[in-house]
Amino acid sequence: MKKPILTLAAFMALNAATVFAAPLNDLSQGQTAIGLGTDTFYLEHKLSNNFTLGYQNVDYDHVGDMDDIYGQFNLTDNLRGIIGSRSFHSDSKAYIGMGVNSALSPDADGYASFIAGDHFKEFQVGTNIKLSYKTDLNLNYYSFKPDGSSSKTGVGVGATIKL
Repeated sequence: MKKPILTLAAFMALNAATVFAAPLNDLSQGQTAIGLGTDTFYLEHKLSNNFTLGYQNVDYDHVGDMDDIYGQFNLTDNLRGIIGSRSFHSDSKAYIGMGVNSALSPDADGYASFIAGDHFKEFQVGTNIKLSYKTDLNLNYYSFKPDGSSSKTGVGVGATIKL
């Protein structure tokens, strides 16, 4: 089981440039996360112990608005499979990806995620720093690579409120 997952992760990491995705949040079943970040807004709800449903809106100047509906499947405590659909104007593209997260300290979790779909690829690495029981500060590096268009990479800052 581990060998196919590592092979897929390595393949996607080598072939995927990145995009600005919502950070990987550590939610309990029934918990909701609302986040605002550099060029993005997202909403996630953990429907069961192993599945989170999310919506994200990203506004890039050179690409325009992108809307995602996605699901995260907890494969292990630290590994998630990601599947979703990204809407570019009137065109939607399916994507798949993976995410990993781990505690860096009692008040900070590190994560990396990458997704790849038809006509785009994205990667993000960052940390969620606990400011309070229900509020996190997110610091990240992101990269978005649409096919046939210019890439967007940079450092992002955001905040997440958990309800």
